[in-house]
Amino acid sequence: MTEAAVSAPAPLATLLSAKEARLRSRDVLAAVEAGDGLAFRLDRSRLDAAAKRVADVTRAAYPDLNVPPHSRWRHFVTPDGIDRWRRTADVVLRDSHPKRIEAEIDLAFVSVLLDAGAGTGWRYRAADGSVFGRSEGLAAASLDMFFKGAFCDYPSQPLSAGSVGLTTINPQFLAEAMQSGATAETAVVGIEGRCALLHALADAMEAAPEVFGGPAIRPGHLYHWAIRTGADAPRLLTELLTRLGPIWPQGLTVDGVALGDCWRHPAVKRDGPTDGLIPFHKLTQWLVYSLAEPFANVGHPLGNLDELTGLAEYRNGGLFVDMGVIEAIDAEAASKTYEPGDPLVVEWRALTLALLDDLAPMVRAELNAPDLSLAAILQGGTWAAGRQLAAERRPGAAPPFAIKSDGTLF
Repeated sequence: MTEAAVSAPAPLATLLSAKEARLRSRDVLAAVEAGDGLAFRLDRSRLDAAAKRVADVTRAAYPDLNVPPHSRWRHFVTPDGIDRWRRTADVVLRDSHPKRIEAEIDLAFVSVLLDAGAGTGWRYRAADGSVFGRSEGLAAASLDMFFKGAFCDYPSQPLSAGSVGLTTINPQFLAEAMQSGATAETAVVGIEGRCALLHALADAMEAAPEVFGGPAIRPGHLYHWAIRTGADAPRLLTELLTRLGPIWPQGLTVDGVALGDCWRHPAVKRDGPTDGLIPFHKLTQWLVYSLAEPFANVGHPLGNLDELTGLAEYRNGGLFVDMGVIEAIDAEAASKTYEPGDPLVVEWRALTLALLDDLAPMVRAELNAPDLSLAAILQGGTWAAGRQLAAERRPGAAPPFAIKSDGTLF
């Protein structure tokens, strides 16, 4: 039995895919390489050094090169190796099927959607006393909220997230639960935006009961849709982009179609309404990467995961800036603050996607690991190397360029 996804009018539907993000990012790379970039110059000779840096970071973290895929689940593991989610789930849920994968999908959704940059000064103290910042802190905060039943519809089912429970989250509760500080330096960026995103997720799920429905509306019911339809990773991504497109407050809408994390760059030339448009779908691809493990754990791996792109965010992008692979044309660029749709940001993100594809085989060669997946290279990897370089170069490991955030994109 198969089901057709709700589709946007062609050709706009083509933008709801990783394939189109990859193709259009390469258009931008070609323009920059030809000297026609809006904001950057390219120095390919620096890619070798970047590949070596990524390989060295990967070897240090994973000496046996058994690198797990990049996903939210890595952030639930403490520095001393304790998997906080598994420790609780193994006791409460054990291997009960499908309750466990439904819970894991619920957790992945809320944790990924709360994962946009928190700010350089914010810190979170987890229930076990550990202190984290940035993505690890956001992961710990979302996990503690999940354990307490903050997102559930029914108190009797705390390890879940439902459309009713999500709508009860308000900014004051979220700020307190995430331990948002009293000063601008220690506050979580975009509390209101994060709260609105959870509400919008609830609305989007309510509008798609054939995907998220069951006795209740929850992200975890996506598992049954995926098994029923035989969806692989690209198909799952397109379904989520179609269903969740309207939830992104900064997302682009064209001819009534919500395109989400999609922007404009003149190097992308097409006939028709998609001319100049370039999608990245960062958080939704991060979500699919994070769903892959729960599916694999129950014997239903998501096929064709490598058809997804790398993630167009500031750690992967910072790697290329800090290694000198790309350089801002404006010598004062690092002193300015940008909106997500500004040419520098769009071009930077496009170059990040395209250059990750170029870097991946070079990293595999450095490691003599020809079968290393793109998800493993991100984990090993480019994201970690980007963070390490940022810490070496800027206070608080800040990204090379400052981008205004409402807590829903980066």
